[in-house]
Amino acid sequence: MVLKVPLHDLLIELGGDMGEFAGFKTAMSFGDPINEHLAVRREAGLFDISHMGRIYLSGGDVYKLLDTLIPKDLSKSSDNKMFGPTAFLNERGGFRDDVMLYRFKEDHWLIVCNAVNREKIFLWLRDWRERLGFSNVDIKDLTLEKPMLAFQGPKAGDYIEKIKGLKDATYLEPLTFLRDVETEFGRIDIISRSGWTGEDGFEIIGEPDVLAKIMRYFKGQGIRLAGLIARDTLRLEMGYVLYGNDIDENINPLEARYWVFDEKKSGCVGCDALREIGKKGVEKIRYGIRMKKGVKMIPRHGYEIIYQGEVVGYVTSGGYSPTLERGIGMGYIRSSHALPGLDIEIRYRDRVAEAKILDFPLIKR
Repeated sequence: MVLKVPLHDLLIELGGDMGEFAGFKTAMSFGDPINEHLAVRREAGLFDISHMGRIYLSGGDVYKLLDTLIPKDLSKSSDNKMFGPTAFLNERGGFRDDVMLYRFKEDHWLIVCNAVNREKIFLWLRDWRERLGFSNVDIKDLTLEKPMLAFQGPKAGDYIEKIKGLKDATYLEPLTFLRDVETEFGRIDIISRSGWTGEDGFEIIGEPDVLAKIMRYFKGQGIRLAGLIARDTLRLEMGYVLYGNDIDENINPLEARYWVFDEKKSGCVGCDALREIGKKGVEKIRYGIRMKKGVKMIPRHGYEIIYQGEVVGYVTSGGYSPTLERGIGMGYIRSSHALPGLDIEIRYRDRVAEAKILDFPLIKR
């Protein structure tokens, strides 16, 4: 069953080109993905990211539950700060999901997870609650009740401070947040400062009517609304992973070079397996790919990475970079050939195009 994001009808009204992503009907663009992308890089853009899972945990045993399931040292967390990115791992050290945690108090947390894993993670948390006998843990999925916006770009703070009640948010340090903030449009539950585009930015969670007013306000201020196509190209330029493409249950954080764990932590699900993987080393490593200037090919999921006629890897994600004006992507490359700067070729069926292995980000910051 395909679900609608809470602000679905508003997105259509504001010009959204609707499509399906991870089981949700949401805005893929607002008519111009390239300029939506560039607006975020140069000024600011507003996304509805309500498809992402929002799972609330509360109760006296929450900290112990999360400490068992998170491979990062939870003792480094503190109230009103985000903790992550981190992950839930399976017993083999593969990704169940990569997540961001919001710590309200030691016994009250919010998990933001990938849309495709929302139900899986919700049920997995309940299962581990029962297995561990942590009866004092309440788990609620509020994804369909509380929409979430992301306002990203170098000038995002300039616009946020114009909203009455949100000036304090512009003083937030990265990965911190405010709760229960009264604004001219009504109360919002959370405003945090982070982002998944490589730019400064804020995330806002609250009631649908309040966030609808905020979205209309930004639209009226001339802010460009942006969809998931631009969000994908923005994350590609930075080298951020997409679950199901770049990471999954069969990929571990060492292969992905995704530092969602603390090497010294033990006793958590997947931690011991990850330590053993680290001792043996990995056979493939995730790196970036940049096509040669002028090459028309866009690297796509499943394309082969070739070095001197031999297959040495495969592409997991790719797209057109509006910043670099060429195709970019990422993939897994045999450890022996995971060398930034190495000239390679990308092959799909009978087509071959020149490219280069690079580290992230793929654009200059």
